Amino acid sequence: MAQTRQRRSCMHMDGRYQLAAVDDRLFGSFVEHLGRCVYTGIYEPDHPRADGHGFRQDVIDLVKELGVSTIRYPGGNYVSGYRWQDGIGNPASRPRRLDLAWHSTETNQFGLHEMEDWLAELGGNELMEAVNLGTQGIQEALDLLEYCNIPSGTALSDLRRQNGADRPFNIRMWCLGNEMDGPWQLGHCDAIDYARMAAKTAAGMKQLDPDLDLVVCGSSSHAMDSFGKWERTVLEHTYDYVDFISCHAYYQPHNGDMESFLASGVDMNSFIRDVSAVINSVKAERHSDHQVYISFDEWNVWYQDGEKSKNPEGIDNWPIAPRLLEDTYTVTDAVVFGDLLITLLQNVDVVRSASLAQLVNVIAPIMTEPGGDAWRQTIFYPFAYAARYAKGGTVLSAPLESSEHHTNLYGTVADVNAVAVQRSDGTLAVFVVNRSAKGDNQFTVDLGESASYSQVEAFTLHDDDSQAANTAQKQERVVPYRNRTAVIENNGRQGCVTLPPVSWTMLLFA
Repeated sequence: MAQTRQRRSCMHMDGRYQLAAVDDRLFGSFVEHLGRCVYTGIYEPDHPRADGHGFRQDVIDLVKELGVSTIRYPGGNYVSGYRWQDGIGNPASRPRRLDLAWHSTETNQFGLHEMEDWLAELGGNELMEAVNLGTQGIQEALDLLEYCNIPSGTALSDLRRQNGADRPFNIRMWCLGNEMDGPWQLGHCDAIDYARMAAKTAAGMKQLDPDLDLVVCGSSSHAMDSFGKWERTVLEHTYDYVDFISCHAYYQPHNGDMESFLASGVDMNSFIRDVSAVINSVKAERHSDHQVYISFDEWNVWYQDGEKSKNPEGIDNWPIAPRLLEDTYTVTDAVVFGDLLITLLQNVDVVRSASLAQLVNVIAPIMTEPGGDAWRQTIFYPFAYAARYAKGGTVLSAPLESSEHHTNLYGTVADVNAVAVQRSDGTLAVFVVNRSAKGDNQFTVDLGESASYSQVEAFTLHDDDSQAANTAQKQERVVPYRNRTAVIENNGRQGCVTLPPVSWTMLLFA
């Protein structure tokens, strides 16, 4: 009888070799006026647990637990048709508008001031504001910046104060439009036209407030026909004015190919490396000392071909906050998600900001029912653990050896992917996925000759049913469990754990 090959992997650690510090902005998320993300998501005045602002406290509690840092707002595709003035002033006087991006009606009951109030209740998380460069332009962006950041003494800053915000919002990070390379985008244009508009807008915004961090639009997908050429053209025009270029990536299985889906992190890593190469090329050509980083400000698993992602249709059908993009995430999805997050951490030297898209209900880690419960999806857990244990740490350069398997999309890939983060308190967090469905993997962490850890804890997300999910009826069907196979060996210089197939694990050495 043929014996099953033992699958093994090993990470080789040396604390002297550090990649880069983990920027808090890596744990950002995204709130767009899309479906039920805002209305009956974070904002539901009639909910039993709503506060005086109409914010759901059960959602705030979960967002705090999730550990997000930055919130990108208000879009997304939505921003390319958004008039920011609609979301200020007395809510009773705000206009209803048609949102062409998601074929819905926007009531504008939630706007910029409400977002600032919500962030204050959340704990002062940073706002990452997007400006409309689809149907608007330079002047509207400058007006919004003046409204938000000038203390007083001008028409727009005094208008903000009249609307209840005496102090400026002091928003430091701004997105110059959204996915302008995409034909689906209102105001879609070619790279040269966008680059010229973005350069003029960026120059004007920094003339008003020189210390802003500006994000210019990169390609909306690694698979865009214009990918690479778009980045180069945009950076050639904007390099001196901007601080980040964006990447967006969503993953789903195609034609039932789960092996390729589980290896989606390979594509994300390639995407990052390709964009980084363009950045460095433009920097070298300009003989510049300025460094542009990557803002991976949309990423997730998203079943874009599914029924839940289909927009409403019809000239007489513009619903308010319809159920859109409400994917239910499985264990497999959580493992892919965890692998994507590991990939972001592996690239912290070039990725200094990221936004999980999105936060509530819409392809989200948190789900709600109107008037009812809020609960955690499977993807909630890898993010929450990483935000808690990697934030403020330093990613170590740690070569990884692993058994391998074949995928149709990415060729031969490692069974295991992992990253190590040295924490400020001296403990070490290792995040690891077994993206193979073929069996257990014996994972070893070679902690180095100078290591002297005395204990290890491991928490694993896995289920024998890889399609298991958390739902309104079974909200804790899938939760991480303590993996008791984790041990310390060799006088504290080596850790070992058994990784089940299709699983995510965190090890904490102390």
